[in-house]
Amino acid sequence: SAGVRAKTSAVSGMKMQQMSQSVPFLPRPAALDGKMVGDVGFDPLGFSGKYDIKWLRESELKHGRVCMLASLGYIVQEFVHLPFEATSNPVGSEAFYQVPAGGLWQIFAAIGAIEHFSHNFKMSGSTMFSDGRTPGNFGFDPLGFGKNPQARARYELAELKNGRLAMLGFSGMIHGSFITGKGP
Repeated sequence: SAGVRAKTSAVSGMKMQQMSQSVPFLPRPAALDGKMVGDVGFDPLGFSGKYDIKWLRESELKHGRVCMLASLGYIVQEFVHLPFEATSNPVGSEAFYQVPAGGLWQIFAAIGAIEHFSHNFKMSGSTMFSDGRTPGNFGFDPLGFGKNPQARARYELAELKNGRLAMLGFSGMIHGSFITGKGP
């Protein structure tokens, strides 16, 4: 009886590692503690152990926003386009190659300039949030949706989920064009 109690107390004294809510057979990463909106412990590649979690969230939001716009643009450009020969191809994967190399470099340079100016030239994960800014918040809220904290949390979660869906959706759309050679 004393041996059974010793084994039981040793087992009950062990602290079990919390498992991820999104992938129940994997342990929850330490950096994903549920404090951020939409955090369900999904990090199967372990990025949260190598990079700042705020920098990763900023990246996720930015890519989600770009893919939401890209998904809309990918569908709209099939029906509405500028009346020039260079802009008449409805297949996005082919239309990309119609842009001259100089034009692509101009687009990439403009994107880089926007990135640097929007972050006040703080581009690393250790400096980007040194002023207390939260990931994805650039202070742009002209309609005042963020005044109510409960509504703001709901909108942040909706943006995150829609962005994640858009990243998957746009990936599917563009790969469908690669495979079939047709637009959406």
